[in-house]
Amino acid sequence: MTWRQRGVLGLLALVLAFLPSCAEHDPLPEGTRADKIVIVKSAHTMSLISGSRVLRTYKVALGRDPVGPKTRAGDHKTPEGDYVIDAKKSQSKFHLALHISYPNEADRERGLRDNVDPGSDVEIHGLENGLGWIGGLQRHFDWTDGCIAVTDHEMDEIWKAVSVGTPVEIRP
Repeated sequence: MTWRQRGVLGLLALVLAFLPSCAEHDPLPEGTRADKIVIVKSAHTMSLISGSRVLRTYKVALGRDPVGPKTRAGDHKTPEGDYVIDAKKSQSKFHLALHISYPNEADRERGLRDNVDPGSDVEIHGLENGLGWIGGLQRHFDWTDGCIAVTDHEMDEIWKAVSVGTPVEIRP
């Protein structure tokens, strides 16, 4: 067996090992609306909430340096705090994106106090366009610049359930 064949078999074994965690779920019923999003960074989860009921919880990938709050541009951290979805971006380098209102007032004040740019452009998004085939494998690594990433299939569902103005709570 050549090295190339061994490499292909090794990659296939890796993909098969992750398949159970990549299974998609039944879609939310048509017309389902979330009135809050809760992200728990330590658990790598994002839940869509309606009233007191959890509609769906997704496993997510975060910024490459996920521990602690975002404090400045380029720190690769996902922020912590209370925000809102302030835009829906269908034209994005990612498969759909929900823009989060980071930085909030407290983030801007901290940036002024520490004389740093707090950063911006934090989103909940799918995979980079053309890479949707990666699917659920993406959630096994923290790879974003501070955003919250889900699969394209999940992003399609989230997009339908979330409106501009939806509160977003990001917990440590």
